[in-house]
Amino acid sequence: MTAPVPSMEKAKPRSLSDLFLSFSWLALQGFGGVLAVAQRELVEKKRWLTKEEFTQEWAVAQILPGPNVINMAIMLGGRHFGLRGAVVSAAGMLSLPLLLCLMLVALYGQIEHHPAVAGALRGMAAVSAGLITATGIKLIAGLRNNVMGRLACLVLGIVCFAAVAWLRLPLVWVLLVLGTVGTGLAWRRLAP
Repeated sequence: MTAPVPSMEKAKPRSLSDLFLSFSWLALQGFGGVLAVAQRELVEKKRWLTKEEFTQEWAVAQILPGPNVINMAIMLGGRHFGLRGAVVSAAGMLSLPLLLCLMLVALYGQIEHHPAVAGALRGMAAVSAGLITATGIKLIAGLRNNVMGRLACLVLGIVCFAAVAWLRLPLVWVLLVLGTVGTGLAWRRLAP
């Protein structure tokens, strides 16, 4: 485990190996809810991103096709080391978890009908939901300096939650509509 960077200033990956190992470690911690782990590792421990940057990067990673955290890893690796960094960070996110999953699949085939396994999976789902909720609450502070202002961010967040969780609207339409509204609000505030 890597110790946090002592200074409060932003750091960056020291090498491609640092990038690979950091994202491998992040991936191995991310069972069912990697958002909390990514925020803790990239903002609090590594200090590669500020809270505001993490919030913005995560938003972009969510609208790109593919897993959010891999998108973020590719963006971060590419920013610091170009194409090689993007490939190395994606490999870090995928290599060890792939091997672990293959081993677990082989084991799961032998014990899938055991009641303790079903209970453990239900427990992991509850923990994942809690991690995602806690991280969402932590990231609210990153909206402090958002160009749209806290109220607009809060309203968009509540509308998004209601549309997806309660009304069960397709996520793609919610993102298109609310993303357009959010972009329009930000553009309007940034326009001279």
